[in-house]
Amino acid sequence: MTQVNLEHMTLVQEELEFGSKVILFLGPELTLSDCTLKLGMAARDLIIPQARFVDCEFIFKKPLSNFRWETAHLQGCRFKGHLIGNDFGELPYAPGKGSIVDCDFSEARLHGCRFLACDVNTLRLPRWPCFTIFDPVSRGRELSTLSWPSRIGPVVVEGFAESPVPMVAVTYSAPELAKRYDTTPEAIRAVIEKLDGVYY
Repeated sequence: MTQVNLEHMTLVQEELEFGSKVILFLGPELTLSDCTLKLGMAARDLIIPQARFVDCEFIFKKPLSNFRWETAHLQGCRFKGHLIGNDFGELPYAPGKGSIVDCDFSEARLHGCRFLACDVNTLRLPRWPCFTIFDPVSRGRELSTLSWPSRIGPVVVEGFAESPVPMVAVTYSAPELAKRYDTTPEAIRAVIEKLDGVYY
C-alpha cells in the first residue's frame, strides 16, 4: 500500500485518480476547487481530517461503503458511482467540521445514505429506483405504522425514531433494499407512493 497525503494546499482544476492500493489523506487544511477525483479505495483507506471541496466531481470506481464525510465541507460537488451507508453533513460530536450544500447526487446510486443537519432542499438527489425519505426521525412513528413489505418496517423504519443523529433525509436503493429483505422494488414503491415527504 502507498500512502498519499494532500494537506495544507489549494488545488484548482486538477484531475486526481487513486486506486485500491492507496491510503489517501485529504487534509488537514486542503481546498480542492473544480477538481475531479476518481477514487477506488475502500472506506478505511480514505481519510479526510479536514478538507473543503468546491465544485468538485467525485467518481467512485468501486462502491464506497460506510464512509462518514463529517469532516468535509462539500459545496457544489457532483457524485457518481455507488455509495452505501455514507453520512453527509454535520454530526453532533463534530460541530462545524462538516457541511454539505448545493451538491448533485442525481447520477449516483445511494443506499442507506443519511443527510445530517443540512438543508436537503439544496441537493439534487437520485430518482427511482432510489428514493429519499425526508425528516425520517420526526416522522418515525408515522412511517412505522405503514404496511411495509417483509421486515422493512420493524428493521429499517422503526429505527428512525431512535436515531441519535439529526437526520434530515435518508436515501435507499429499492432493488438493494428489496434483495436484502426478500421482497420486490414494486412492493416498496407501492408504499412510498402513498406517502408525502418522499422523493423518487
